[in-house]
Amino acid sequence: MSTTAHGHTPYYYVPAESRHPAMAAIGLFFMILGAGMWVNGAGWAPYAFFFGMAWWLFVLYQWFGDAIRESEGGLYSRKIDLSYRWSMSWFIFSEVMFFGAFFTALWWARAHSVPALGSLENALLWPDFKAVWPSLAAGATGSPAGIVEPFQTMGPFWLPTINTALLLTSGVTLTIAHHALLANHRSRCITFMWITVILGATFLCVQGYEYAHAYSDLNLKLSSGVYGSTFYMLTGFHGFHVLVGMLMLLFITLRLMKGHFTPERHFGFEGAAWYWHFVDVVWLGLYILVYWMRPGLAACDKEKSALAALFFLARGQVALRRRRKSRSGGCSPASRPPERK
Repeated sequence: MSTTAHGHTPYYYVPAESRHPAMAAIGLFFMILGAGMWVNGAGWAPYAFFFGMAWWLFVLYQWFGDAIRESEGGLYSRKIDLSYRWSMSWFIFSEVMFFGAFFTALWWARAHSVPALGSLENALLWPDFKAVWPSLAAGATGSPAGIVEPFQTMGPFWLPTINTALLLTSGVTLTIAHHALLANHRSRCITFMWITVILGATFLCVQGYEYAHAYSDLNLKLSSGVYGSTFYMLTGFHGFHVLVGMLMLLFITLRLMKGHFTPERHFGFEGAAWYWHFVDVVWLGLYILVYWMRPGLAACDKEKSALAALFFLARGQVALRRRRKSRSGGCSPASRPPERK
C-alpha cells in the first residue's frame, strides 16, 4: 500500500476507463491460439504463442504500474483494502479446491481404479497384471497389458526432503521479514525477503534436477501410466505455483527497496505472504501423499482370490438354477400335477 497517510478517503475509489482489460485479452488470445496450434504441429504457432505472452506481460507491467501509482497516491481507502483482502481470500480458496481435485484423483486411482483393474473379471484379460500401486512393489506399473514401459518410483530421499526443508525455511524467513516490517525495520525486512526469494529459486532448481533424474535415470515420464501422470501433474502444478509466488515476493522486495509499504498499510506484502504460506502447506500434503504414503496391496492374495472365485462360482450356480427353474415353470417335471383329460 501507500507510504502516504491514506485510509481516510471518504469514498470508494473507482478508476477511470482503462484499455488494459482489452489489451490483455488480445495477448491471451494469441497465447491460446499459439498453444493450441503448436500441439497440432503448426510451424507458426510458437511465434504466435511467444508474441502473445510478451504482449500480455507488457500489459500486466503497465496495469500493475497504474495500480501501484494509485495506491502510492493515496487514492485507496479502507474499503479498497478490505476488498483486496476478500479477493485474495477467495483466490486462495479456489486454489485449495484446485489442488483438492488433484489429491482426490490420486486417492481415487489408488483406492479404486487400480484395484478394479485387478479384479477377478479382469484376471482373464490380464493374468500377469499386478494391481499394486507402483511405489509399493518393484516392477509394478499400475497399467495392464504391458502398455507402459517399466520405471522406478520417486522416493522421499533426498531431493523431495531437501525441497521440504527449503520451503519450511522460506516460510520462517518470510515471517521474520513480516515482523521486521511491522517493527519498521526496513533493512532487516529486505534482507530476509531476499533470503526467501533465493530459497524459492533454489527449490525450483532442485525440482528441475529431480525431474531430470526421474526422466533419465528412473525412466519415469508423464506417460508412465497413472503414477507418472499424477506425479508430474501434482508436483508440476505446485512448482508453477512456487514460481508465481517467488515472482510475487521478488516484486514486493523491489517495492520495499523503493520505499513502498508502511507498518500500518502493507497488504501487498501480506497478500504475497498468504500465497506463499499456502504453497508451503500444499507441499507438505504433497510430500506426504506422493512421496511417503504407501497404500496397501490393491490385488488380492491367494486366499482372497480363492474366496472370490468360490463366491462368483456359487453366484453363478444360483443364477443357473433360477434360470432353469423359470424355464420349467417354477417346479420340476416330476412334481407337476397330472393333466386333466
